[in-house]
Amino acid sequence: MAESETVMDIVEVQSILPHRYPFLLVDRVVEFEAGRRAVGLKNVTINDPYFQGHFPGRPVFPGVLIVEALAQLGGVLAIRSSSVEGAPIVYLTGIDKVKFRKPVIPGDQIRLEVEVIKRRSPFWKMQGKAFVGSDLVCEAESTAMMRSEDADSTNAWTEQSNLPG
Repeated sequence: MAESETVMDIVEVQSILPHRYPFLLVDRVVEFEAGRRAVGLKNVTINDPYFQGHFPGRPVFPGVLIVEALAQLGGVLAIRSSSVEGAPIVYLTGIDKVKFRKPVIPGDQIRLEVEVIKRRSPFWKMQGKAFVGSDLVCEAESTAMMRSEDADSTNAWTEQSNLPG
């Protein structure tokens, strides 16, 4: 699929994720394979509020927000691949093997790629990679739990240790 094609635009992404500006970090989805993988884009602009303090005179996109963007794309993948009744919501429950390779600056477009490693309801384990052009800028594994927003999920938090390796 050509990179310029949009599978999900920002309006559809907003219909899936509860995040809003300035914390919605997926601008569009350009590839999607239910239950397997998704590719999304984040456009980095100097107008984003975190550049006022990170860092004055030398703006760098915060690495933790790259990890959050990967997690949000993973949330889109999980929600669109499942049939949870009610309003589904995805909670990040763990991050492992995070590596930052290069800084991201205003004007860059981050290509976010997530792939399912394991799935055992309600948990999802995914591998994420972020690129600017052909340069790998960040990689991480994340674990998330999906529940219906109106379900009592307090017991599921204690079940997290049951997710295989």
